[in-house]
Amino acid sequence: MTAFQRRLNAVTRRLPAQTLLETTGRVSGLPRHTPVGGRRVGDSFWLVSEFGERSQYIRNIRADPRVRVRLRGRWYTGTAHVLPDDDPIARLRRLPRLNGLAVRAMGVGAGHLTVRVDLEEGGSR
Repeated sequence: MTAFQRRLNAVTRRLPAQTLLETTGRVSGLPRHTPVGGRRVGDSFWLVSEFGERSQYIRNIRADPRVRVRLRGRWYTGTAHVLPDDDPIARLRRLPRLNGLAVRAMGVGAGHLTVRVDLEEGGSR
């Protein structure tokens, strides 16, 4: 993550409409909130990590796949799956256009990685 992204994330995390991914810090055990873009399709939420395996939230998911996703102000619990065999560029074409542009701009040449979060039934709060 770049210094610019750290500053931007600190602001966007506070926006009520911003989609957030909550992971558990693999060292601290504390909740970590990361602004993400993506799309809900049925009972799954899809996103593409712009920095792939270098993303801290990917490392946190690998350590503990139980996550929460805030969509339109509502929290949903789920299980995240890192999908290294999924084509992240093709996946970006199916996500909101602005999200695809942002991922490409922020993570140029970084080895994008697809993540699917299977949302639990009744898992909102």
